[in-house]
This record gives sequence, structure tokens and C-alpha cells, in this order.
Amino acid sequence: MSSIIIDGKAIGEKIRKEIKIDVERLIERGCRPGLAVVLVGEDQASRTYVSNKEKSSKAVGMKSELVVLPITVSQKELLDTVNRLNEDPTIHGILVQLPLPPHIDENKVIQSISPKKDVDGFHPENVGKMIIGQTSFVSCTPSGIMELLEQTGTEISGKHAVIVGRSNIVGKPMGQLLLQKDATVTYCHSKTEHLEDFTRQADILIVAIGHAKYITADHIKEGATVIDVGMNRDENGKLCGDVDFETVKEKAYAITPVPGGVGPMTVTMLLRNTLKSAQFTCSNYI
Repeated sequence: MSSIIIDGKAIGEKIRKEIKIDVERLIERGCRPGLAVVLVGEDQASRTYVSNKEKSSKAVGMKSELVVLPITVSQKELLDTVNRLNEDPTIHGILVQLPLPPHIDENKVIQSISPKKDVDGFHPENVGKMIIGQTSFVSCTPSGIMELLEQTGTEISGKHAVIVGRSNIVGKPMGQLLLQKDATVTYCHSKTEHLEDFTRQADILIVAIGHAKYITADHIKEGATVIDVGMNRDENGKLCGDVDFETVKEKAYAITPVPGGVGPMTVTMLLRNTLKSAQFTCSNYI
């Protein structure tokens, strides 16, 4: 059996076209959505991510502001920068690129972003609202995965979803979103014993552990949908996920590739969240 390859790039492009139309409508009303990205230091991976976000926001017609601060920036200076963006009426979404240097308290920085502009969905207020099912900004990777499942017609209600990884950014919110769609959810992590006993039960398997090709065909059951959130380099320096794609694709019903699967959806959901923020703000002032 050969899997359906879930094309996140194509699905993301489709959604971005819809976002661009809505952005143009807002601009006609005198309100241009604005996204600000704050980058601390010159880490090459972070710089690449930020450049992609900046390029994508401009492509849909949004205002894009990039703030680059030295790696030696003090916590106060960074918080002052965030507060300035909070007060800027032309900025509707604020993203501080993680990770931050060790001398910066990431939690304080995240909590300093206005929940109304927290398009990353990391602020405790938004996380809390998401858990109890209220309207909020949802973390971009989990919401992008939900979109992939929906666009590919994956049935969620009543199915067993197993999540490997428990980060605040992916694993934890992912489980809550699936639970809201009536899936039975199991969390696995680094302390889980006999991992394969759980992953083999999964109708939907989502892997976010940062370990190249860790999940093999032996870990999954026939016909599962496998979502690979990992972004690693293999022994040859080639990009790969947490799932051994070549072996698992012969057993899964559907699978995301790396690259081209979850990644494009994360940026797309960031744009969607920024659009939603602008729509809310503009409806109050227009």
C-alpha cells in the first residue's frame, strides 16, 4: 500500500490566496493588517524562519515589520520593544522568534505580548481560552495540522489520536484541539515506556520530538494517518522529520513529508491569525 502524501505546501497556498483576498478587502476599508517579528541575535536557523515569515506576510499584502536586536539585548530593552509594538495601531500581530538567549526569560516576554496581538497563540490567556473552547488565537502548528486533517478528509470523531511529544507549542495544544473534535487522545513523551504499544493503536499519529527518523513502520498500525512535525538533518545533512518517511509511507494511509508538510501550514496559520486580529480591530474602529 502506498500512502496519500499530504501536500502542506499546496494546501497552504490555497488558504493564502483566500487570506490575500480578505487582506485586500480590509485595505479597501483603510486598514492594512500588520505583522511584527522580533529577532534577537543572528542565529541562522531563526533568521531563515523569520525571513520566510516576512516574505509570506508581504506576499498576501500585509505590512511587515522586522525588528532585529543584538544577542546582548537586555530583558528590559526587549520588553520595551514589545510594549512599543503593543501600542502601535498599525501592528495587529506580534511574534518574538524563539528560542531567546539564556539571559532572557521567555515566559516574561511571551506574557508581555498583548493577548489581542498574540498571533503565535502562546500567551497564557489564549492557551486557557483554547482549552475551554473559547475563541482565541491558537498556536500555529497545531491549528495548521487540524487544517491538514480537515482538508484531507481525515475522520477525527471517535478516532484514537496519539501524540508523541508534550511541548507547550505543539504537543499539549494539539491534544486539546483533537479532543474538541471528539478524538480519544493519548500523550506519549520521553518517559513513556514501550512507546510502540501506544503508537500502534493510533488512527492518527502526530510526532513532534526532534529526533530524526525515530518513528519507523514498526511503530504504526496499517492505515494510520501520520503527521510529522519534526525538522532535522539526517546523516547526509538532508532535511528529514521525526518519522522514517520511506518505510512508514508503505504502511500509513496518509503521511506528511518533510519538508513540504506541516511547515508551510505553520506560517499560513500565522497569517490567518494576523488577519483575524486586524479584522477584529478594524471592525471596532471603522
